[in-house]
Amino acid sequence: MAKKGQTFNSYSEEFKHNAVMRYVNGSKSYKVLSEELGIRHCSQLKVWVKKWKDGVPFDERKGVSNPLKGRPRTKFKSVEEERDYLKAQVEFLKKQLSKSGKGGENIPRRIKYELVDELRGTYPVSWLLEIAYIKPASYYKWKKTNVKREEKAKDEQDIREHILGIHFMHPEFGRPRITDELNENGYLINHKKVYRLMTEMDIQSVIRKKRKWHGRSPSILFPNRLKRNFRAAGPNQKMVTDITYVSVGEEFYYVSVIQDLFNNEIVSWELSKRNDLELVLDTVEKWTKKKDVAEAVLHSDQGFQYTSKLYSSRLEDYGIKGSHSRKGNCLDNASVESFFSHLKTEKLYINKCKSEEELEQALEDYIYHYNYKRRQKKLKKRAPIEYRHALTA
Repeated sequence: MAKKGQTFNSYSEEFKHNAVMRYVNGSKSYKVLSEELGIRHCSQLKVWVKKWKDGVPFDERKGVSNPLKGRPRTKFKSVEEERDYLKAQVEFLKKQLSKSGKGGENIPRRIKYELVDELRGTYPVSWLLEIAYIKPASYYKWKKTNVKREEKAKDEQDIREHILGIHFMHPEFGRPRITDELNENGYLINHKKVYRLMTEMDIQSVIRKKRKWHGRSPSILFPNRLKRNFRAAGPNQKMVTDITYVSVGEEFYYVSVIQDLFNNEIVSWELSKRNDLELVLDTVEKWTKKKDVAEAVLHSDQGFQYTSKLYSSRLEDYGIKGSHSRKGNCLDNASVESFFSHLKTEKLYINKCKSEEELEQALEDYIYHYNYKRRQKKLKKRAPIEYRHALTA
């Protein structure tokens, strides 16, 4: 049986004939000759040699029957009956060929049932079942369960419409999150079925590009207190912060955020036209007004704002422990980098902002959605705020 994603090589008649001649006239083994010719497995060459010795064409397949070969009767009551039987056989096989893209081979049984049902008003069912190689019991069982199949198809169509609706509203949703959304709306459906329907409809989520990393130089100001341990026992213990830029037309704006690693909640954010120290300090100050930040760890990269003396003294004033990634290593701050990636692919790249006001509103909408509605697998399929309330209640 072929495996998922497996590919097959095709060889021309000339290639097969030359390979057989080289084996017959030479002294090399099947394995050695197959490796020289680039044939995937030596058993393929063995099959070609056997067919050549038996005088069988290379393209003839074992077990493939002629699609025009039925199971005709040999005795008839009259010439008219024989004529009508052959007429039914020809008409059935013509329709069968029209339904197949491979010359009538490997016709699904379902299609044969449908053809019999279509022609039963013109010819006796017993004739059509003989021609189609179908047992009467299996045909009548199929006909009896036709109502259930139609109901199942109707239900699937309803699910398809819901999947398309979810994909339209949230193009960033992939198979797992669409499955969660369907289950949340009362559709108890397996993720494999969602995958199959999405494949049939040719839809998929917005795919984020992977980022490479380099650099191992530690900071001389703060140690790397996280060391990629992005799990926290409680809220406001481990925090990460960073800045990203967003383009609006020909202008650039800078977004600074602070994220709580306990539940991935965005606890503070600021938008500015300048990528300066003031942007970072405003973000920190906004956070300190909402939470008790004493003894919290605030991790960042080694950007010029985070290595300044004023930033260091401000953290010290608030009782915050500073932490720095290794230089040029974005994976040391992967959690907040991941948030920025989601923000851009799920919101900003889809809804193009034309002004600073639109950008600020888009950021506010997405961060609210991220904190209150966007379920995450790490949080047991809950949104950050919901997860925090559940664990601290």
